[in-house]
Amino acid sequence: MAQKIRIAVTPGDGIGPEVVAEAVHCLEALRSRHNLPMEWTRFPWPSHAWHEENGESMPADALDQLKQYDAILLGALGDPGPVDDPDRYLLPDSISLAPLLDMRKGFDQWVCERPARLLPGARQYLADERAKDIDMLVIRENSEGEYVGQGGRLRKGSPDEVATQMEVFTRRATDRIIRYGFEQARLRAAARAEEGKTRHFHTRDGKTCESQVCIVTKRNALRYWGDMYTEAFEELAKQYPDVATHHELVDAACMKFVQAPWAFDVVVASNLQGDILTDLAAVLSGGMGVAPSCNLNPDDPSMPSMFEPTHGSAPDIAGQGLADPTAMLFTTARMLEWLGRKNPAIAAAGRELYDAVAADLAENAGTTRGTQEIGKAVRDRLK
Repeated sequence: MAQKIRIAVTPGDGIGPEVVAEAVHCLEALRSRHNLPMEWTRFPWPSHAWHEENGESMPADALDQLKQYDAILLGALGDPGPVDDPDRYLLPDSISLAPLLDMRKGFDQWVCERPARLLPGARQYLADERAKDIDMLVIRENSEGEYVGQGGRLRKGSPDEVATQMEVFTRRATDRIIRYGFEQARLRAAARAEEGKTRHFHTRDGKTCESQVCIVTKRNALRYWGDMYTEAFEELAKQYPDVATHHELVDAACMKFVQAPWAFDVVVASNLQGDILTDLAAVLSGGMGVAPSCNLNPDDPSMPSMFEPTHGSAPDIAGQGLADPTAMLFTTARMLEWLGRKNPAIAAAGRELYDAVAADLAENAGTTRGTQEIGKAVRDRLK
């Protein structure tokens, strides 16, 4: 008997419960159709509602509970909406989003991986026709750096207040995220070769490679970790002579993401800089409404990885049935492919879901539809 795959479903705030409901309906359809060994449990936390009732966003043993699962499917965290209710229970972002950091750190989800590919039917924000060829993978170091959470506030609220926010970078975490980037570059090149869609990237010494890794730093101003990233990148690149390498400062990378995003393949960046770059990449691939995201621990299969769409809680439309679940459904497909490492049938179901969502997106470009209507249309393609 195949090992049962267990998923923790955490809808969260705002539109989270609405889009997660459609994702669960798709999981139900796939499980029924293919007799997949999957089960899931819905948790009412982390959320504003849980905090309002209990004085905390999630219970003290939340990580212990979630550790019993193979993956976490998260809807959204933040302002629960509706924005026209001035008396709604509203928490500071530092509190409402803290569970995200707790899960990422607690389960050592050191890779945040966000693909950026302009699919047919997605909105093209760049006028240049070459924007149709955007196909990059932005990999964000997810365990330390700018989001390590060390620091404090002295003389809070006074004119002499001092706030400190420390950045912490280790060579171990630096090496593993850069190596992961090189490995993904090779895998992407192999997949393109199978599809007959080989790309070419030029190296500084005149060679041509079928994949590329671009490291992003701010080493001209943040020299200590920037130099360490650069040195680690150059050392590891020697082990991947088949992969072209490139370096960009983060401000220049933002500019070039807009000027020529089709020139990038795999991009590796620190926690904060990767956070910014991935949101920009999401817009280039059609917007937050279609962009998936995942937080992975590739090393330890006993730790759950977490899957969440790039978008937030969208309090302006929460509860109105207007939220587009496309990003959530793409994220769910990505989760199934990840879980498919243990069961190929689940990986195949993930690809089936991805294809159904992509086909729905292509067929209904520019059409305004409600949350449930889109979810039903995707499920109809799964039948």
